[in-house]
Amino acid sequence: MGVDIHAQEVETKYTTTIHRATKLVIERLYRPWQWPEWLYDLLPSGKEYKLGFIALGKQKRKAFLDLLLDQNEKDEAPLTDDELIAQVNTFMFAGHDTTAIALTCTLFLLGNNLDHQEKVHEELEEVFKDSKTPASVKELSQLKYLDRIIKETLRLYPSVPTITRKLAEEVKIGDYTLPKDVTVVFHILLLHTNPQVWSDPKKFDPDRFLPENSKHRHPYAYIPFSAGPRNCIGQRFALLEEKTILTAILRKWRVKSVKTTDAIQYEASIIIRPCEDIFIYFTPKK
Repeated sequence: MGVDIHAQEVETKYTTTIHRATKLVIERLYRPWQWPEWLYDLLPSGKEYKLGFIALGKQKRKAFLDLLLDQNEKDEAPLTDDELIAQVNTFMFAGHDTTAIALTCTLFLLGNNLDHQEKVHEELEEVFKDSKTPASVKELSQLKYLDRIIKETLRLYPSVPTITRKLAEEVKIGDYTLPKDVTVVFHILLLHTNPQVWSDPKKFDPDRFLPENSKHRHPYAYIPFSAGPRNCIGQRFALLEEKTILTAILRKWRVKSVKTTDAIQYEASIIIRPCEDIFIYFTPKK
């Protein structure tokens, strides 16, 4: 958005509000009596949630917002101020925590699977050789094994583990009929570890995503960015961003995780989030 808020160095109003908002959403999810909008708006938690996101929208204008406003002036049906705020919040929220946890999980898995990490280093050396310059888009496109590493990480640790959809029409599944206008919850994490689709589903195996191993797989068996008309609009950018950052790190460092994957617990949240710090050793490459 054009402004550095030093979020990794100090607590900021933005990051604090975002984390509090996600907790409020999960708390509401497990309390059905808070589901009606009119009632939730009257409750202290509902007022806190609403005021928090209004506050986020009143920050100083940023580069992306300027572009959005410029385009909005040209549109025949411009967005309202509240709709503009919602757009910026969506881009900010969906674009920082998701990528951060995906990078963390990828490094954590590479630190637990040193044989796969070695293959990544071999690929990096093959593509970059002795170059010290930042990776180009062309070079990133050649990193096929790192592609599969990222995909397998998002299978085991989808950044957004659960999504919801409101049915636009009645849907029949087997002997069950889901009526129009109900909200359906999809648990991506369970879908990605379904043993009927994925053999040895808890195993970290990037070769699941080799073309020959993927061609007969159902297109909705793997949906880390959701799917269909309401899938993540930033998925291509997110994957390029992850690949760029991982490449920059792994060209200089080898990583080793302190704990195994079984030793880390994750909390219920909009974003998959470990309940503790994930510690990783970084060793300079020779």
